[in-house]
Amino acid sequence: MSEIAIAVETEDLTKEFNGLTALNKVSLEVKKGELFGLLGPNGAGKTTFLNILSTMIKPSSGRATVNSFDVERNPDLVRESIGMVFQDTSLDERLTGRENLDLHGRLYGLGRQIRRERIQEVLHLVELEERADALVKTYSGGMMRRLEIARGLMHAPKVLFLDEPTLGLDPQTRRKIWDYIRRLNREQEVSMILTTHYMDEADALCDRVAIIDKGKVVALDTPENLKNQIGGDIITLHMDNKIEVAAKLFEDEEYIEKVGILNGTLNLTVDNGEHAIPKILEKASHHNIEIESVSLRKPTLEDVFLHHTGRAIREQTADEMDRIRGRLIRRRR
Repeated sequence: MSEIAIAVETEDLTKEFNGLTALNKVSLEVKKGELFGLLGPNGAGKTTFLNILSTMIKPSSGRATVNSFDVERNPDLVRESIGMVFQDTSLDERLTGRENLDLHGRLYGLGRQIRRERIQEVLHLVELEERADALVKTYSGGMMRRLEIARGLMHAPKVLFLDEPTLGLDPQTRRKIWDYIRRLNREQEVSMILTTHYMDEADALCDRVAIIDKGKVVALDTPENLKNQIGGDIITLHMDNKIEVAAKLFEDEEYIEKVGILNGTLNLTVDNGEHAIPKILEKASHHNIEIESVSLRKPTLEDVFLHHTGRAIREQTADEMDRIRGRLIRRRR
């Protein structure tokens, strides 16, 4: 079979659940070998999108192809050519890492010799050779994630789907997982679609990012181009009160391109931050507005999301993080 330039293509892909639209006419292409990101808050439609592409659910309307196979007309061929790393672990903790991989190979019809070779290859890729024969219930959360990635690669898929691959992991482990994902994408030439609500993850890993909110793609480009579309510098002002008054005050200044309130701070987009700060502080002082602190930075993907939706990507709440920690604890029992 000849190589294809497009690994995944969707056209007006829509999914409704009981009258609610989870995915709203999503049209995009993922190039072969690309590490493509879907960035958005919880409930934006990211997992629904992957579930359709992996044939676990059917779309309400629209079409999608993976490796040129239609997800509705050729579901078996799609499943043969993809790997999946789920948001929640699906490993058997009563088996060893090696046994989990062997079981996956058997399910995909790999012969004994091919299974042995692939198990050694993928264990080496994720650096788990030394723990291959330990029970999975003794693995850390990061080791489980690495094993799940290895399992997703066992049958040499053309496309790998990663659904929130670092959710619930500590920052150091997250960055190690990033390193594995980057290397696998480059060395194995596997096309990847990664969903995340972490801005830094999408920025660090993805060749292109689709920002999705309420089932719609609101922006799509490289992380750098998305940030450049915002333009200028971001000045963040921290103050105890009068934030609404300050926002109104600065809206009329010609040198300020945009004014926004985010997480209790006032964000001003300007062309030249270093020159604008003295003017801003002087005007605030003149109107008896007390500024506690000032910071200057370049735009982030958070600013891009705010620009297109008028709100910030909601981080995990305390209750959600407690549920994640509870799942991780249950995994290790």
